[in-house]
Amino acid sequence: MKKTTQMLLGTVAMTLALTGGAFAQDVARENTVIFDLDRTIPDPENFNWMTDGTGIRRMHGAHQAMWEPLFILNYNTGEMDPWLATEAASDDDGDVWTISLREGVTWSDGEAFDADDVVFTVNMALENEELTAREVATLRGQVASVEALDSHTVQFTLNNPNPRFAVENFGVRIFGSFLIMPEHVWSAADDPATFTFFPPIGTGPYVYASSANNRAIWDRAETWWGAETGFMEMPEPERVIFLESGGEESRAQLMIAGELDAAQNLSVGTFEAIQAQNPDAIAWYDSYPFAVADPCARQMEINTTVAPWDNANMRRAVSMIIDRTQIVNIAAEGATTASSTMFAQFGSMSPFIDAVVEAGYGLPATADVEGAQALLEGEGWVREGDYYMKDGETLSVEIHVNSASTEYTRTIDMVVEQLQRAGVDARSVPVENGVFWGEVLPFGAFTMSYSWLSCGSVNEPWASMGRYTVADVVPVGERSPGFNNTPRWDTEAAVAYSAIVDEMETMALGDPAIPGMVAEAYQHLDAEMPFIPLVQAFKLMPFSTTYWEGWPTANNYYNHPFFHWNSGHQIIHNLTRAE
Repeated sequence: MKKTTQMLLGTVAMTLALTGGAFAQDVARENTVIFDLDRTIPDPENFNWMTDGTGIRRMHGAHQAMWEPLFILNYNTGEMDPWLATEAASDDDGDVWTISLREGVTWSDGEAFDADDVVFTVNMALENEELTAREVATLRGQVASVEALDSHTVQFTLNNPNPRFAVENFGVRIFGSFLIMPEHVWSAADDPATFTFFPPIGTGPYVYASSANNRAIWDRAETWWGAETGFMEMPEPERVIFLESGGEESRAQLMIAGELDAAQNLSVGTFEAIQAQNPDAIAWYDSYPFAVADPCARQMEINTTVAPWDNANMRRAVSMIIDRTQIVNIAAEGATTASSTMFAQFGSMSPFIDAVVEAGYGLPATADVEGAQALLEGEGWVREGDYYMKDGETLSVEIHVNSASTEYTRTIDMVVEQLQRAGVDARSVPVENGVFWGEVLPFGAFTMSYSWLSCGSVNEPWASMGRYTVADVVPVGERSPGFNNTPRWDTEAAVAYSAIVDEMETMALGDPAIPGMVAEAYQHLDAEMPFIPLVQAFKLMPFSTTYWEGWPTANNYYNHPFFHWNSGHQIIHNLTRAE
């Protein structure tokens, strides 16, 4: 214990040195905001985000303080808040999009930000296959050509109609967006894939100060286009630091000591320990569940090609046996809520969740074991001792689970226990991360598995629902495209579901007919259960109000609290010095 305490105090001392010592003699702690960085920066002088597959070249403050997005999706309202751009509109067919850029934007070196920068960066992505970042690959798969109509208007011609084009590529839908780079700097690069873009510049109110493997420091610029044009006032923090905290224990000690203002995900027990010593620590909710919902709600996939689980009633029985409240209370320590549908429970998703629930297809939070057993018995299974039997066969199932997180394994251990009590001989099969994602899920090498493959919908329903259409069905042993429809669901009900969802794909976001169509399609999911929604994914990301106020919470819901995302700009701009 003494050794651990000394190590943690050493981490605190290191932070004090960064914020008040050699790196920052001129910026007081009360003028500095310190964010948690949950990973090491492998190459601190490489800011080429276009070749980065993990996001680390942008999430250490680069895309929260320096590189600004065109828009930021608001998870509460479902609208795109304008930032570097003011409007995005498509033609009637949805395959030509026009984006209007905000006037008066400049790079931190004084050069104008305009349509030429956008066209240059997009063409760089289109013409260089070796640029492999997810955002680059997504854009490259959608855009046929791009042109500047004038200095502040850009027109995109798409390969296919896409009503989600702007939000998918430029709206910080999940984590990041396609970032525009300065043509006057990048045009000098011999090879875009090896260009390090150091020192970097952006349009944001902060400029690069220094970086190392364990931290990046950003200082507020003397001027910023947003303040000069009246778009927004200068942010109050004079310095922004992203600091690798070293894990849950050390980030807890940093929060207690007042040397970390925003922390990455913590357990409930650790958060409560922080609050006991630092009453300035807050979470998304003031009390349970404390945590905010994450976009990737948890669920169980069921391989619909494997008997007896190829029978929809057998799958529905499993869903009825599962007590989601027990998962919440025990496996998640009360930090989440039971899922009633496949969707993440954000304000912008409420119309679609409500439509499903009102139609009678919402899932209960508690189990109906008797009802489930009636379904099993209706299919010819008879309880003999501990388990159900049929034709000399015991009703059994193996559930594959990624062993990378105790959240995953504890949840499936709980499901296994529930199934066992109900008469199903269930067993958990933990496998390491690479095997789970590389072999088990994509090739259908499972009977049931724990996942979050409905992930995608944060402001509209198609992104998640479109993952389970018959167009993506492949035989077991072949790789499911994009991890879509890994249950291999291809019944008549699946075909009917797909017809409705395919029609939704090309409809404008916000079309008033969509909630009703969601409910109509959902009846087929409810009847056949190719996957079983469990609980909301959760992130308990505490903030400290010792030095800064204005953090996003359920009571101050200007947007979600994921400060490592490209939307972190909103958080920094909302911070005010604590009284």
